[in-house]
Amino acid sequence: MKKFIKLVLALGVLFFVASPLVQAAVPNTPINWGFKKASEGRPADAGKQHEQLLEKYGAVYKGDSNKKEIYLTFDNGYENGYTNQILDVLKKEKVPATFFVTGHYLESAEDQVIRMVEEGHIVGNHSYYHPDLTQVDDARVKRELDRVKKLTYELTGQKHMSYLRPPRGVFSERTLKLAKDAGYTHVFWSLAFVDWNTDQQKGWEYSYNNIMRQIHPGAILLLHTVSKDNADALEKVIKDLKKDGYTFKSLDDLFANKEFDNPMLHKK
Repeated sequence: MKKFIKLVLALGVLFFVASPLVQAAVPNTPINWGFKKASEGRPADAGKQHEQLLEKYGAVYKGDSNKKEIYLTFDNGYENGYTNQILDVLKKEKVPATFFVTGHYLESAEDQVIRMVEEGHIVGNHSYYHPDLTQVDDARVKRELDRVKKLTYELTGQKHMSYLRPPRGVFSERTLKLAKDAGYTHVFWSLAFVDWNTDQQKGWEYSYNNIMRQIHPGAILLLHTVSKDNADALEKVIKDLKKDGYTFKSLDDLFANKEFDNPMLHKK
């Protein structure tokens, strides 16, 4: 009898080790998004290690560097009085954008969010409370994303929410996997600068020059709507880039041209 019990235990251990259902934990080491900035039209470069990790989970930070296409994105943590100005410019110039919103923004700037969707823009997920997603458990990550998605739908009727920008640009392989499993694509950026300090605005030329200095084919721009500099510079940025042969595309356009397995891509 004892030999039989030992045999059963041994087989159980063997099954536990060999079973494909038993997988090692996905690494949760926090990574701060960063890259070598673009210059003179050469695209930004996040490095081989970052790019391989992003590719594994279908995440992006730039588009095709052989096409003069630009993807305009904004992060909306709170309303500072400039979003309508930005929306006015986008409407006038017929330029699409994606706005990554938090729960606070949804709760406090309903009219702006409704207008975004009504005018053909995409609302993306920036989490509800803006935590470091690598420092909260799986259930909390899901709640953060679900609440933003649900409230956006209730406000605007946007049924699908497919794009996620992690708070503070902090992520890990674990959070990449969690997001992908939930039907989200991480969207990072290849062009950004310090534009969020509302008490350190420097004038429209500061924003304009930073954008034009770093612009490159396939750029995904990250701008913050709290910036007066951005709002004041945006129209000239768009007009001058159009003159230089650039076209502005939405994230849906980017993924429509990628071989990427995500059945929950945003659809109007």
